[in-house]
Amino acid sequence: MSAEIKGDGAIRRQSLYGSNPENTYAGVLSFMRRNYTRELAGVDVAISGIPLDLSTTFRPGARLGPAAVRAASVQLAELMPFPWGFDPFEDLAVIDYGDCWFDAHNPLTIAPTIVDHARTILASGAKMLTFGGDHFITYPLLKAHAEKYGKPLSLIHFDAHCDTWADDNPDSLNHGTMFYKAVKEGLVDPATSVQVGIRTWNEDFMGFNVIDAPWVHANGTAATMERILSIVGARPAYLTFDIDCLDPAYAPGTGTPVPGGLTSAQALALVRAMGPLNLVGMDVVEVAPPFDHSEITALAAAHLAADMLCVLRNQKVARAG
Repeated sequence: MSAEIKGDGAIRRQSLYGSNPENTYAGVLSFMRRNYTRELAGVDVAISGIPLDLSTTFRPGARLGPAAVRAASVQLAELMPFPWGFDPFEDLAVIDYGDCWFDAHNPLTIAPTIVDHARTILASGAKMLTFGGDHFITYPLLKAHAEKYGKPLSLIHFDAHCDTWADDNPDSLNHGTMFYKAVKEGLVDPATSVQVGIRTWNEDFMGFNVIDAPWVHANGTAATMERILSIVGARPAYLTFDIDCLDPAYAPGTGTPVPGGLTSAQALALVRAMGPLNLVGMDVVEVAPPFDHSEITALAAAHLAADMLCVLRNQKVARAG
């Protein structure tokens, strides 16, 4: 720990490792106060935001999600995360890479810009933890990850919606069709992929294994995790968490809320149990602050993201062990 530096560690900390004393109510709001930098040497995980909500089909506002998740992470930077009991940044080199810049007034350039953004980070050997933005961002991210890790990837998809509605327009921006495209293009293998928390209907789930929200409620998180592990196995897997997987009571600040979803406790329990999985990339999307209350949704997203980092930290330690 660099105790000699107090406050604004995001821009003053010299090392990628360790934590510094911070006032939770002040300072530069990187995610969990990690260094703001575009220098990728030695980085294990690069966090970045993609502030896009041009692909929404109902309420906008997710472009403000990355900033809200960063702001909600301040308490997580103050104490060791529960239930882990360690500072993940003693072992895991994590930076906040800032946000992906794209030209919102030239929509056809947005997806290629996101792909290039991801390629730059992945070429360094770092993994990505990305904050949306609406769920469309996962589609270009999958393109870059499939290039890096080989296609098809397995997809671990938490959501109220399957996002496999048909769309054969290659240029469309639609946050309800990107996994239809991902399957059609061979980016993901639906047979070794799983969708958790689903509670909207589609005539064609494209071969994905669906663990819907009623099943999770009836059978519990341990049984749900057992099914996820049996489906995905050790294959390279991309984890995408749409915050509307949570019931609107736990995540009101989102674009397309659907009652009957998972609780925050259920979602956190599932993410915390993902150590056996081969996670090659992650995102948390669809936080829409204009519809949030007392940061409920942003707090849930920040805690889920912090737990993802703790999982990656344990995996790194185990590999080194």
